[in-house]
Amino acid sequence: MPQSSPKSYSAFEIALHNVDVAAKKIGLNGEIGTLIKNPDRELKVELPLMRDNGTLEVFTGYRVQHNNVRGPFKGGIRYHHEVDLDEVRALAALMTWKTAIVDIPFGGAKGGITCDPRKLSEKELEQLTRLFTNGIDPIIGPNMDIPAPDVNTNAQVMSWFLDEYSRRHGFSPACVTGKPVDLFGSYGREEATGRGVVIAYREAAKRFGIDLKTASAAIQGFGNVGSNTAKVLAAMGGKIVAVSDMYGGIYSKKGIDIPALLEHVRKTRSVKDFSGTEVMTNEELLECSCDVLIPAALGGQVTKANASRIKAKLIVEGANEPLSYEADEILDAKGTKVVPDILANAGGVTVSYFEWAQNLQQFRWEEERVNAELEKIMVRAFDHVWKKTEEHKVPMRIGAYIVAVERIAHATSLRGYH
Repeated sequence: MPQSSPKSYSAFEIALHNVDVAAKKIGLNGEIGTLIKNPDRELKVELPLMRDNGTLEVFTGYRVQHNNVRGPFKGGIRYHHEVDLDEVRALAALMTWKTAIVDIPFGGAKGGITCDPRKLSEKELEQLTRLFTNGIDPIIGPNMDIPAPDVNTNAQVMSWFLDEYSRRHGFSPACVTGKPVDLFGSYGREEATGRGVVIAYREAAKRFGIDLKTASAAIQGFGNVGSNTAKVLAAMGGKIVAVSDMYGGIYSKKGIDIPALLEHVRKTRSVKDFSGTEVMTNEELLECSCDVLIPAALGGQVTKANASRIKAKLIVEGANEPLSYEADEILDAKGTKVVPDILANAGGVTVSYFEWAQNLQQFRWEEERVNAELEKIMVRAFDHVWKKTEEHKVPMRIGAYIVAVERIAHATSLRGYH
């Protein structure tokens, strides 16, 4: 995939490019390489929804199951107007690599519905979720494929999913993760992805000589991942100078009072108009003066168009694929360090694994245990990725893919292939 090529690469092609680079580094058997790249199954479903105004509208939903050689398929469900098959396919592949990196017994899947949830009532969202659950019912289950929340979905959506699935199969809390605690969700799941991002940032800071308590951080996105990253980082003493959401951003050179901001967002549903801060756009946040940039919104935020203007010394990817392939090359050439998404944001799926295990055992862990186990797994995963990064003298993204590809290829070889 030469940099000079004018071709525009799809999200899935970009994901596979990193696999190819890692496979070449370790001399992977070509047949196994082909097997672990291609999705196992892709399902598209039509969802006819009767709107509140009495009109019928048909939405499209997807579930892509990429690879299950190391365990049941696992991956979130997103509701967004830009959801399409290529995006879901790429995200499913990323989940395969991510679960392998943290060494939990899952494969990779992803799902989504092409819709704008802001334009749907709660009643319509519930009905759409139930339609989607029924549409993918034949290929999901506690030992087959376990969905979870993603962009614009949450514990309430997972509750509807659980209820609809259980109507056919009996009460099955292990069929989905990210549920409310009152429906046998796990303590610590809500902030798990953000906590994992901060752990990855802390471990990277040690390697790169960055003082977490004095370094300035900017966080793009203030949904579940971004807000919890800010909350956990602030509790550790970190300094956050900029945050943003879909409505815009705010900046304060002296640092933002995160507990006060969280209360402001609870009341107003946006970071905008928070006292003591300057107005900033999402684009300006990416390029602002900061030591650490944490893109925690959607993919494709840093591209060849703006990568050269990024001032951060370190980028920790809270979102999935926030950097384009070309941006990765530009940032690497200028010495910017990147902790890749398949490592940095793996805290969510790790605690989803804890939730699934608790549901299967019908036994609940205390939050202290959840957080302690997450800490161990994230630190161990970071150490493994760092070791491969140093051994092969490659960027951390390729080091992470080497860890994942080696584990998936080995499991494929052990199980046999035809």
